[in-house]
Amino acid sequence: MGLFGRNNDSAQTSAPTATVATVDPALAALTGEYTIDPAHSTISFTVRHAMVTNVRGTFTEHEGSLSLDGTNPADSSASIDVSIASVDTGMADRDGHLRSPDFFDAETFPKMSFRSTSVEQVDAETYRLTGDLSIKGVTRPLTIDLEFNGSATDPYGNERVGFEGSATILRSDWGLTWNAALETGGVMVSDKVKLSFDISAIKKA
Repeated sequence: MGLFGRNNDSAQTSAPTATVATVDPALAALTGEYTIDPAHSTISFTVRHAMVTNVRGTFTEHEGSLSLDGTNPADSSASIDVSIASVDTGMADRDGHLRSPDFFDAETFPKMSFRSTSVEQVDAETYRLTGDLSIKGVTRPLTIDLEFNGSATDPYGNERVGFEGSATILRSDWGLTWNAALETGGVMVSDKVKLSFDISAIKKA
């Protein structure tokens, strides 16, 4: 059963049969405000390079929050802010190029942000989070399919929840259009980018 799972029971009375929604108390107890733990969360991307291989990178500095409603997922929300300067692909020259005006222009646009606008339960474990993604001064809608990984109390007494998910975007939709043609045909960097999220969040006291 997922975070926002419901069980339906039929109640028989003298009136016509009615369906009564019940909520798992353990799941309802997860309702609350959470802070994303950057030390145990990863925001990453994958993009095709030179038509033949993939380059993977992460943003090592980010902060955000979740508001979870264990009885009604539509009332949940999420927000996150990412430091563009923290981009890390394992190659200093490439990271510098990504921070430059050719790509993210980190000096002028230091943050990438996401603000949810709706949440939909897809099945017992999957939720569809829709919101506004802002990159380089451009804001466009983004939908992320998230899987609820569960909840636990860590050794320090923190109540945690975990989610992982992904989405695919066209970087040109956010004004990231730099490229270089290859002699053999094609381009250096694909327009399609896969975003991946592995989130651990701590419930506020």
